[in-house]
Amino acid sequence: MENAKQGDTVVIDYSVRIGDGTVVGHTEETGPQAIKLGDGAVFPQVEEKLTDMKVGDKETVAIECEKAFGPRREEMVIDIPRQNLPADTEPQPGMALQAQQEDGSTITLYVVSVNDQSVKADGNHPLAGQDISFDVTLREIKDAA
Repeated sequence: MENAKQGDTVVIDYSVRIGDGTVVGHTEETGPQAIKLGDGAVFPQVEEKLTDMKVGDKETVAIECEKAFGPRREEMVIDIPRQNLPADTEPQPGMALQAQQEDGSTITLYVVSVNDQSVKADGNHPLAGQDISFDVTLREIKDAA
């Protein structure tokens, strides 16, 4: 049985854990996921491991925070005056907001807290500053056409 190679589509099951072992993502409810190797849909470390695997293999890939979602940056936590939010928005902690950056790109901010005058929002990825690990099971390899 051959290993997967760049350009192949692989079908995987996975779970993602942070350093303390807490599961923060998995395919238990959604079912196996198909990804095309080389498309950048998963971390390069996971892609590399998948090319070493055969169907049925299960591996764990550890990724340090610097190579995952990066370190947590406190300057990414900001206060937004409530009058700067759309009038129909009723912000709640945990809510995701989209904001346009100075360069025109869009960033997702997560509401941390709300008061009468402002909303504290965090532009860090929720897993920033966390080492993560993927438990990956290779279910199927579909050769590139």
